[in-house]
Amino acid sequence: MVLFLKNLAFTIIAPGTAAFLIPWLIVGGRPTELGIMTLLSTLLFILGATIYLWCLWDFATFGRGTPAPIDAPKKLVVRGLYQYSRNPMYVGVLILILAWATSFKAVILLVYMLIVGLAFHTFVILYEEPHLRKLFAESYFNYCAQVPRWLPRLWTK
Repeated sequence: MVLFLKNLAFTIIAPGTAAFLIPWLIVGGRPTELGIMTLLSTLLFILGATIYLWCLWDFATFGRGTPAPIDAPKKLVVRGLYQYSRNPMYVGVLILILAWATSFKAVILLVYMLIVGLAFHTFVILYEEPHLRKLFAESYFNYCAQVPRWLPRLWTK
């Protein structure tokens, strides 16, 4: 139960702020028109949320931790979507921001998405990857050699 509450708290605070509160504040809650963009944004919301929640599940059930750096998984998570991308949770959050941009037809949210993506990339390069190399040693090196950092390979070697 404690692990569930920690994951819930992290989800509300971090991705909840980055992928919901801030985009909502940026667009000012302007109403959107129903149409093809509504359908596209709904599909993007479902995709982004599904990716995030699947990764959160794997962190909790297999890794026995949370996405929070102060309570990271105890085991290296290499199953589920982590077989295809080393950072699918971040990708899911970026897709949620893209869903907002699509829903509100707001170029400013695309700019925000790029800024958030750059922040994620910087955090991964400067903190997360060095930390995981220290924590999981050779198994993390092998994982990095097999799985791309962001987007899955569309072809195999």
